[in-house]
Amino acid sequence: MWVVLAFVSALCLGFYDISKKIALHDNSVVDVLTASILISSGILIVPLLLSRLMPEIMGTTFFYVPALDLHGHLLTILKSAIVLSSWICAYVALKHLPISVVSPWQATRPMWTLIGALLIFGERLNSWQWTGVILAIGSIFVFSFFNRPAGHTKELLHIPETKYYVTLALAILIGACSGLYDKYIMRLYDHNAVQVYYTLYQAVMMTAFCYIHHRRHHTRPALRAGSDARALIAIPLISLFLVISDNVYMLALQDPDSMIAVVSTIRRGGTVIGFGYGLLFLREKDPWKKILCMTGILTGLICLAIGTI
Repeated sequence: MWVVLAFVSALCLGFYDISKKIALHDNSVVDVLTASILISSGILIVPLLLSRLMPEIMGTTFFYVPALDLHGHLLTILKSAIVLSSWICAYVALKHLPISVVSPWQATRPMWTLIGALLIFGERLNSWQWTGVILAIGSIFVFSFFNRPAGHTKELLHIPETKYYVTLALAILIGACSGLYDKYIMRLYDHNAVQVYYTLYQAVMMTAFCYIHHRRHHTRPALRAGSDARALIAIPLISLFLVISDNVYMLALQDPDSMIAVVSTIRRGGTVIGFGYGLLFLREKDPWKKILCMTGILTGLICLAIGTI
């Protein structure tokens, strides 16, 4: 069952990426992220309040949010800090480094999660799972090269200030640690409780970061539809798809038989949704190369499913 939940999470994550791409049209990353997190908090605070006001009724439903003890709150705050640290590092790196450098580096994140799963949790993959992981991660890595903007073939040899490479490396390693930490915390606490409080704490942190960011750059938060009215409509969809994706992802990790190495790879495979959107609606270049990469990812996911079910 957990592998099915992982695929559902990947599907929602793919539509989340599409919604984010549309919302970022004429809008800043910080403003879109802050708005989407606040909306997610608004969605999740409803079951939290109902669970406190009507615990007998909510306790019989899938949406019940149990209370967390002090230790649970501290672990959840740490999870929020880990995720936001990864996002901020990635944002700084993307601003100062060529995308042709950032994309291939970020494509290695599932590999680091895999290494951590093998070393920390002692997970062992069978031959089908190894084949699936190698195919999926390899195809994502290759796609990141095909997706480089034209005219930047020499950027991989360009070395700007070392600190931005360090920032990029931190974003990738912290992101990988986030997945491993999820596996740990899901062994201790209910997935609904972790998701709700994690999102609320994240909203507080992201709002503070947004305030500091705009104060530093002497700007004000603003969301505009620009030339595409879908941009503002897409922001609530970011929240909706992320809430669903995170919920089933955490539920999958609560299964004692679940493997974070497999779950994280499947979730990363949700990028095929974004690939398909780019090919069909944005008319991106080199379609056959990207279709080949998409085929490799899908084949890898099928191998993972065969080896796990």
